[in-house]
Amino acid sequence: MAIDVDFLVIGSGLAGLNAALRLAEHGRVAVVTKRNLGDSNTSWAQGGIATVIGSDDSIETHLADTLAAGAGLCNEAAVRSIVGDGPQAIERLVALGVAFDRNEAGFDLTREGGHSRRRVLHTADMTGREIARALETAALATTGITVLRDHIAVDLITTKKLGLGDQRCLGAYVLDSTRGEVHTVRAKATLLASGGAGKVYLYTSNPDVATGDGVAMAYRAGARVANMEFFQFHPTCLYHPQARTFLISEALRGEGGVLRRRDGTAFMKDVHPAGDLAPRDIVARAIDHELKRTGDDYVVLDMTRLDPAFTVQHFPNIHATCLALGIDITKTPIPVVPAAHYMCGGVQTDVRGATSIRGLWAAGEVGCTGLHGANRLASNSLLEAAVVSERAARDMVGYARESGTPVELPEWDAGSSVDPDERIVVAHNWDEVRRAMWSYVGIVRSDKRLERAHTRLQALELEIREYYWNVKVFHDLIELRNLATVANLIVRCARARRESRGLHFNIDVPETREEWCRDTVVSA
Repeated sequence: MAIDVDFLVIGSGLAGLNAALRLAEHGRVAVVTKRNLGDSNTSWAQGGIATVIGSDDSIETHLADTLAAGAGLCNEAAVRSIVGDGPQAIERLVALGVAFDRNEAGFDLTREGGHSRRRVLHTADMTGREIARALETAALATTGITVLRDHIAVDLITTKKLGLGDQRCLGAYVLDSTRGEVHTVRAKATLLASGGAGKVYLYTSNPDVATGDGVAMAYRAGARVANMEFFQFHPTCLYHPQARTFLISEALRGEGGVLRRRDGTAFMKDVHPAGDLAPRDIVARAIDHELKRTGDDYVVLDMTRLDPAFTVQHFPNIHATCLALGIDITKTPIPVVPAAHYMCGGVQTDVRGATSIRGLWAAGEVGCTGLHGANRLASNSLLEAAVVSERAARDMVGYARESGTPVELPEWDAGSSVDPDERIVVAHNWDEVRRAMWSYVGIVRSDKRLERAHTRLQALELEIREYYWNVKVFHDLIELRNLATVANLIVRCARARRESRGLHFNIDVPETREEWCRDTVVSA
């Protein structure tokens, strides 16, 4: 079946829905979401969104904090541009119905690791859920937006793939996961807002939908991809068999939480001048070091010295979730471990979300604007998604007006593929990819580990590719294919970078080298 729209948005988090709402003012919009609108990394974001609001803050200070966290690899012009538009982005979110917490002075601002000021707006410890709620409500009330639930994009359609010479994006092939049918979606302009790829690792704070689909599709289409070696591990995910993906927000440390060994001794003060408020890469490596040194399964985050009423009021979701698991965080330190959290690299774009392929934009975690550099500053991600998606929508409208006569697109060709008879292959390969990444391409790397990962993942990708082209596509297979592609891109970038910087730490090249103060860019 063919679907003809003006604008195609792949993803339904903050970036996708914010753009879709703008685009709907100018044409027909199709939003592709793998499950429901609320199934996105945005919904799982706890801490908040960073922007300059407080009287003691400034764009220059936020800029400086971001550059410091980015370990010399941020694009300063991009940082200044995105940080500078932060206040306007907040105004738009509030206008769309997002209810940030307030106090008698205005917005209730908190502080997280790497920030020198209180500048993080939040809704208790469920900020992302509140943003997703407001945008979903607005999108469902907008007649120009068609939501394709339980649909997953298979591949982008480009003029190059059709043999038409120049490289433009014309839409995408999209699988209706419920019916097993692949639709041809033709669009004048396409936005990738598909989020991150945390599921490429065995342990992650991300939801199941975070399988790197946008990066993989863009790479296969020929777009430039950058800095995939910089994958951020959140220092503190709950260590509990019933809640392996539950995030313990950085805001807890911002409000006075202390990391301790299991014997009760604090250790971050010996690692970094900022102690427990050090940037995430440093905290994650410190915890990783402690676990390897002691053989313990976890360290603890201690909130017990804070006023219990304050803790419950500011972190109701974390308190309730932990309490249901038998942990009263007002009385007992929280067992935590690092887990894969945020992809700082992605499809390379400018500050307006434009990729190296005309007609294709990317916004949110899937994109790499240069804001994060080698390490993302906490709560800058929602800021980037809000600002860049707004800009991308404006550009897409202008591009669509000048796009000319639409190109006829071929229907999806299943060829001689057959129904899969053994889907267990997918589960086994999925597990192998994630275990290889966790074992060899984690917080601390080495040349030998990266070489092992390269050898195994290359073989796995070939196996997956052969299986993919011989069976009819289905949801899990599409995700596995994308996951394997992203895993190989991370390893490719990590092997290329001959230094340690930010989130990429290789024990065989532990120093930071000035000649490597540049992006790692790859393309198909």
